[in-house]
Amino acid sequence: MRRSWKERVSMALLGAAVASGLTALVLILVEATTVLLPADTKFGIVFDAGSSHTSLFVYQWPADKENDTGVVSQALVCQVEGPGISSYASDPARAGESLQACLEEALALIPEAQHRETPAFLGATAGMRLLSQKNSSQARDIFAAVSQVLGQSPVDFQGAELLTGRDEGAFGWITVNYVLGMLVKYSFSGGWIQTPQQTLVGALDMGGASTQITFVPAGPIRDESTQATFRLYGFDYSVYTHSYLCFGRDQMLGRLLARLVQSSPAVLVRHPCYHSGYQATLSLASLYESPCVHTTAPLNLTQNLTVEGTGNPGACITAIWELFNFSSCTGRGDCAFDGVYQPPLQGQFYAFSNFYYTFHFLNLTAGQPLGTVNATIWEFCQRPWKLVEASYPGEHRWLRDYCASGLYILTLLLEGYGFTEDTWPSIEFRQQVGGTDIGWTLGYMLNLTGMIPAEEPAQWRAESYGTWVARVVFVVLTLLAILGTATVWILGPQG
Repeated sequence: MRRSWKERVSMALLGAAVASGLTALVLILVEATTVLLPADTKFGIVFDAGSSHTSLFVYQWPADKENDTGVVSQALVCQVEGPGISSYASDPARAGESLQACLEEALALIPEAQHRETPAFLGATAGMRLLSQKNSSQARDIFAAVSQVLGQSPVDFQGAELLTGRDEGAFGWITVNYVLGMLVKYSFSGGWIQTPQQTLVGALDMGGASTQITFVPAGPIRDESTQATFRLYGFDYSVYTHSYLCFGRDQMLGRLLARLVQSSPAVLVRHPCYHSGYQATLSLASLYESPCVHTTAPLNLTQNLTVEGTGNPGACITAIWELFNFSSCTGRGDCAFDGVYQPPLQGQFYAFSNFYYTFHFLNLTAGQPLGTVNATIWEFCQRPWKLVEASYPGEHRWLRDYCASGLYILTLLLEGYGFTEDTWPSIEFRQQVGGTDIGWTLGYMLNLTGMIPAEEPAQWRAESYGTWVARVVFVVLTLLAILGTATVWILGPQG
């Protein structure tokens, strides 16, 4: 029987509706792909209030990737003029004032509309830890002064805090491994995977007043006081970390000089770590102000001290050895020095801060073998002072101390931590990774802002724009076909 005009049109429209509907269904079910959408940039500010100076760091990251690993980059570093905030014990207000110039530089970089939502932190390390031991009231006044200045600024100030040595070491370890992208990786199968723990990098940090060692050992950590645990991106980490207060570069130099003064009967001290021909007059009183100096002070602290260099690296090493108590670890395989527990070293290490600054000056950051490093430092120590001054114009502030610092670093790493000629190549002396300075500040900010989540970040998926447009078009065509069919049946001619 021959179909009517209405039936033929209806069948055609229904066929079109079915085809369009099936196509739309396929597009709905098709696997979504990741798309890159324009994202705002967020910022964070951290003040590193160290013992000898304060630095400001501004970090930035894309807002839509806040919980991804390795996406935070360094936008600005500003060195605050003057000494560390602990040096303003007699005038705390100046500690706060000293931060203003760098804070203004940071605010100029960050768009004004984002000032109020930008978190700012101040973390103080070993210099303030020493001041807190010596005079807790002065330490509180300094924290109050810096908090007042930063609290009145247009940023979201989160507070000023005294970091423990363990936190300082742990946050430095997080920074190194975060920037290297070692904490977690996104697999091809579409999930987060933990990198093998033996590939994680250890951290060697040295400030002015303390030094830290942090790494993942091969076996269990048998002293809980040296263990830091984290849950990052859904995975558990357990690291060994210890901070040696008074073993930072500046405090080591002060302790070394105080020991030499104690062994010298007169006010003339012959210093084996200073270059031959070097001579200076120093204040005795300032030498004994530090809580790290435990030697008996001379009766008359008002007199000045004359120091002459002898340029004798062998005698310098002997004097440096006396700063350590190695005998307390005799016969123990899990002990570094001063009776401190340390499991066997494991993996690669990044050495930064004063480790890097000293070896960079001595041109020893290119992976030279231990024999070359040792020979280079000895040769430098034996140069006459006049030749050293002429060779390094503009470096006078620290110039006399590089010999002692270089030999001290070798003693600490080899005799203290237990590196050998075979494991020496596992140490990289670095200031930055991927344009970001290595230190505790980035790890500290990531922790306080929750940007390294305890559980793995959720994966947001989206379809491409072309797929979305096609799906909408076919849905519309399906609806039009259905409406057309209904219209034909309702309004079309009968018969």
